[in-house]
Amino acid sequence: MRFETLALFASVAAASPAGRIFGRALNFNIPASAGVVNYDAPEQISGTFDGGLKTYGRSNVDCSGQSEGGEDAAVFILANGATLKNAIIGENQAEGVYCSGSCTIENVWWTKVCEDALSAKGDGNVLVRGGGARGASDKVIQHNGVGTVTLDGFKVTDFGALYRSCGNCDGNGGARNVVLRNVQAENGNRLVGINTNFGDKATITGSCATSVEEICLAYEGTTGGGEPTEIGPCQPSSLPAC
Repeated sequence: MRFETLALFASVAAASPAGRIFGRALNFNIPASAGVVNYDAPEQISGTFDGGLKTYGRSNVDCSGQSEGGEDAAVFILANGATLKNAIIGENQAEGVYCSGSCTIENVWWTKVCEDALSAKGDGNVLVRGGGARGASDKVIQHNGVGTVTLDGFKVTDFGALYRSCGNCDGNGGARNVVLRNVQAENGNRLVGINTNFGDKATITGSCATSVEEICLAYEGTTGGGEPTEIGPCQPSSLPAC
């Protein structure tokens, strides 16, 4: 399989979302695209959709930074129990992928995250296997529903947060869990953010992080309308370098 390679060598400074500068080499590989598909509206997925490693986006949506676009700005909306696999999410989009409940994301790559890459909107468990994301000024995965988000073999680079349990959703309070297995992360602000007052838990095994400021950051979440309060580091507080 051919790969598109992003290589930032020691002689070239690379800027993170927070403006930090790193001089180390960084390699992030995205499978070569088999074509481009731009939708006029979010593509509704039930069952299994195999994207054939094409690049998917929106013909009528541009990234507007951290402005919340809602599901109308997503590329894919997955019904409860749906699977999306072998797809590249390109830059012509704002909200990436929405999961309405339980879903599986397999070998999906985001070339440049806009507002969020993946939003777990409904209750249920989300499995992200393989794939990766880069260039998220804030969050890669936003977890609003109640359940467990598992990332297995995911790669992330140049990001604000890989995972964030919603800190101020209306009706907040149900425990959310995040499980990271064999995750590789470089150049980020925080790997996971959880609300410990709601019983959220983070489990991280077999993973590594290079130039990531915080591995686990605890917050006191709110039930909507107010901003969550940062408490401090949670466990695990460190990981080996990649």
